Amino acid sequence: MAVKILIIEDEAAIREMVEMSLSAVGYQVIQAESGEEGFSMLNEHVPDLILLDWMLPGMSGIDFARRIKKDPLCSEIPVIMLTARGEEEDKVRGLDSGADDFVTKPFSPRELASRIKAVLRRASPMSSEEVVEVDGLKLDPLSHRVTANEDKVDMGPTEFRLLHFFMTHPERVFTRGQLLDNVWGTNVYVEERTVDVHIRRLRKSIAGSGHDRLVQTVRGAGYRFSSKP
Repeated sequence: MAVKILIIEDEAAIREMVEMSLSAVGYQVIQAESGEEGFSMLNEHVPDLILLDWMLPGMSGIDFARRIKKDPLCSEIPVIMLTARGEEEDKVRGLDSGADDFVTKPFSPRELASRIKAVLRRASPMSSEEVVEVDGLKLDPLSHRVTANEDKVDMGPTEFRLLHFFMTHPERVFTRGQLLDNVWGTNVYVEERTVDVHIRRLRKSIAGSGHDRLVQTVRGAGYRFSSKP
């Protein structure tokens, strides 16, 4: 599953340059030219990282970052701010608003890719091909095996993809629509209630070991994978 990056930037030339350079190294890039459009994108997609311009028309990048950090559906998404501002005071303001890093304009595609890689490594130290494990529940994406406390767990391919997505995006709340987009894909029409069916199947497959508690329902929002109560 390709890492998805949302760039929110009002200059079309910069957006196109970023999309071209990041697509060339394997990232999936989606674009928005304003904070308002960025929020609309978040309702349809769950990016792994946001590239956010400081100076946006209408809502500023600082205001956008503050808003998403207060939203439980988006608060864990890492943010890199694109800015012409290099003063320490400005960077402190950005970090206080929730930004994880800064890239000062003008920047090279190579520098940007390096910063993205570093931030993603901090946010999610395990790559999508590495074995992931939470409280004795282990998933190996290469061998397509799941074990719970060393015992084999059988599940269908959709439940496997759903579990993999959850385990590589812990502590974040996802709506049914966001799960459909990221697990089933944007080009497949599936009703949102189908997600509930597969959540029940997933929980049933890992209930014997007590790991069904990790797949949590967040009332009025969606689902979250967490080892916390």
